[in-house]
Amino acid sequence: MKISVDTESCVSSGQCVLLAPETFDQNEEDGKVVVLAPEPPEGERDAVRQAELTCPAAAIRLT
Repeated sequence: MKISVDTESCVSSGQCVLLAPETFDQNEEDGKVVVLAPEPPEGERDAVRQAELTCPAAAIRLT
């Protein structure tokens, strides 16, 4: 699994950080998503999938 994000679409809701804190963070200046682990470990993958589905801006893409 690889993660890509569209920071231009990100609305800084922070849902991804709440669901997968080992994989996502937020930029301190504008709150936009920051990917900490572009290829998350096996134990975090379900949370990352939930983050993708929950993102209100659909800014997270998994391949």
